[in-house]
Amino acid sequence: MANYLSPQEITNYTSDGGVNKVNRSALLVLVMAIMAGVYIALGGFASSVAAHDVANKGLAKLVTGAVFPIGLMFVVINGADLFTGNCLIVISTLEKRTTWGGFFKNLIIVLVGNFIGAVAIAFLVANSGILNMSDGRFGAYAIKTAVSKSNLQFTQALCLAIICNIYVCAGIWMIYAAKDITGKVMAGFFSIFAFAISGAEHIVANMFYIPVALFVKSNAEYMELAHATADQLSWGKFLINNAIPVTLGNIIGGVFIGGMYFLIYKKLTKPSQQ
Repeated sequence: MANYLSPQEITNYTSDGGVNKVNRSALLVLVMAIMAGVYIALGGFASSVAAHDVANKGLAKLVTGAVFPIGLMFVVINGADLFTGNCLIVISTLEKRTTWGGFFKNLIIVLVGNFIGAVAIAFLVANSGILNMSDGRFGAYAIKTAVSKSNLQFTQALCLAIICNIYVCAGIWMIYAAKDITGKVMAGFFSIFAFAISGAEHIVANMFYIPVALFVKSNAEYMELAHATADQLSWGKFLINNAIPVTLGNIIGGVFIGGMYFLIYKKLTKPSQQ
């Protein structure tokens, strides 16, 4: 017996998973989502520590990509609900096993839970003193990252977010294929490694990257080292310039992956070909 699922079997597995995810209680979904927010934030935190003082931008992204995947490994192996991955519930919705109302209700609850978990870690990091690392350059790195993300044009953020969740959901698709921990880790690592290097926009990761800077923007040393001004960072800019377009783009990217495999294996593949 093969130790992995075929693409057809992954489609069925994902559809069954969508039904299970939608039919859980709202409280359970929220708590699972908080855990995912914590896990992704931990990945963002660790990768930032590793990359913050690397001068070469390409090498810094490579370092980020090598560390950030731990967040998704926590989510998939430990069990948690991540907004970007839950976009694949669209398969069970297109099959009419779940409703569009159930799909969007799940995404909203998960988004709220992810925000709570990620911002909690951002608050802890901001108040831990670790941003003083490298004579404050870590704090400046956090500020620069947040300023860049908070000042994207709507179309830029939307496109980068679509790309992001194509990476993420394609990776989760491969993770679903694996039947053992080693396979899941390998499948998830390389897909998230590539996503992190690409610079694409992930709403849950941004729930860590931007708030951590917002919590410390009153630190004049960090702001000076980052060559940033207070008006470049605000909760409003986070919402309008990043959270809204990135959330929409992540949904589009996830629905693209789920929708295409629904079309391939539920509509275009004949029973004799399965």
